[in-house]
Amino acid sequence: MSSESMHSFKSSNTKNHAYAPKKTAICVIVGHGIEAITSAVVLASLGQQVHLYADSALLEQQLQQYGFEHHLQALWQLYDQQQQIISQPLPTSADQLIQIYESVSNNDSLPATENSKDIENPQVALYWLFLDSIKTTWSDDSWVTAFNHSHQQTRPIIMSGIEQLGGISVLAQRLQRAWVYYVPFVFLQDGETYSSMLTPSLWLLGEKTPDSSHHLTVLQPLMQHAHACHHADIATIEFARSSIMAMLATRVSFMNEMSRLADSQQVDIQQVSRIMGLDERVGSSYLQAGWGFGGNTLPTELDKLQQSGQKNSVDMPLLQSVMHINKDQKELIFRKFWQYFDGFIDNKTVMIWGGSYKSGSGRTAGSAIHPLLELLWSYNIRTLVYSDKAQTELAASYDNQPLLQLVTSPYQQLDMAQAIFIITLLPQHQLDVAQLNQRALPIFDAQNALTRPQIDALVGDYMGIGRAK
Repeated sequence: MSSESMHSFKSSNTKNHAYAPKKTAICVIVGHGIEAITSAVVLASLGQQVHLYADSALLEQQLQQYGFEHHLQALWQLYDQQQQIISQPLPTSADQLIQIYESVSNNDSLPATENSKDIENPQVALYWLFLDSIKTTWSDDSWVTAFNHSHQQTRPIIMSGIEQLGGISVLAQRLQRAWVYYVPFVFLQDGETYSSMLTPSLWLLGEKTPDSSHHLTVLQPLMQHAHACHHADIATIEFARSSIMAMLATRVSFMNEMSRLADSQQVDIQQVSRIMGLDERVGSSYLQAGWGFGGNTLPTELDKLQQSGQKNSVDMPLLQSVMHINKDQKELIFRKFWQYFDGFIDNKTVMIWGGSYKSGSGRTAGSAIHPLLELLWSYNIRTLVYSDKAQTELAASYDNQPLLQLVTSPYQQLDMAQAIFIITLLPQHQLDVAQLNQRALPIFDAQNALTRPQIDALVGDYMGIGRAK
């Protein structure tokens, strides 16, 4: 897929058509992040015409970084070729964007497509603004003012993004129109972005005007397909979004804290988490001990929530503890390695499996692999890394690091290593215990990826998070 095909409007020869001009409704999306890209693809798959405005370089970069999202990439390319999604560089001001669709001569201002001459008086179905993407180009004052001067005050505006509590509600109140909404992407899952949005686990909708979701006609299929759906005022949805994310992070850090106590008691924390999950008051999600949480969403959410607490003079010691535990947890597996070798670790060679912040993703933001690599390299330790989905990102991040070698198989050059680290191991990965036992290497499992039968079958030593042989 060329950058030209991904990020430019198509110009084509005008064709003569026998049928009469028609009206069309266009979903205008502004943003370059994975949420904006996924929204464009999902809306296109629902039969909508999408115009996506974004920083072209950042859009291309994001598409490359999410190359592991094969289904999303294939659909993006298809809809791009069919001109059902048309992408264009982000105008320097919101005024310029709005004028494209409010121009007296619409067809001269609209993106040139094969059927552009057949479209009469194109209408905007909605504007969807991804605040994280636009804030570097448009100030809040400028784009709010532009939309307030728009002649299309009945067109819905959707906002998405993570801001301090109440920030999006304030923006909604400043917009002088009734149909303003907020959609938080609490449902999006790396590795399954398309399917997780098409059938959301939880669809939250903030409404400036109560009971007005029927104005979002094009989004009705998503609301109907959601496993759970709730509408409320925007401030409440913002608070619910932050509370959900903070609760998930708290559960992770709690289990990681308990894993350290489990180590001292020689109890398998994974078995404990399964027992806890049997209690319906607790549930089983986010109870897996490991190296902690990463990615962009949870850390950003906690940072914004902490800022909200400081702004309102509210102490949040629990939240601070969650963040502290998570940061410290990323170095725990290295400390286990250091203790195992009594500190004599200089100049060794180790194998590392996985590098992404979660199984199924190719992103390494917030992953434990980064502090682990830095610590290992400080002891001049050579690192062999196998991470099928994150290879590209790791190669770009550490292009000139002589102690890093990316390998194409988990067992490639394993005979050179004195230890194995596991950061993220896909559930379907078939561990070759027989091959591991030929070397009897100690395994430091930061994800608790191995099953108890696999651990028991190992000849070498095993150290997990709250687990051991």
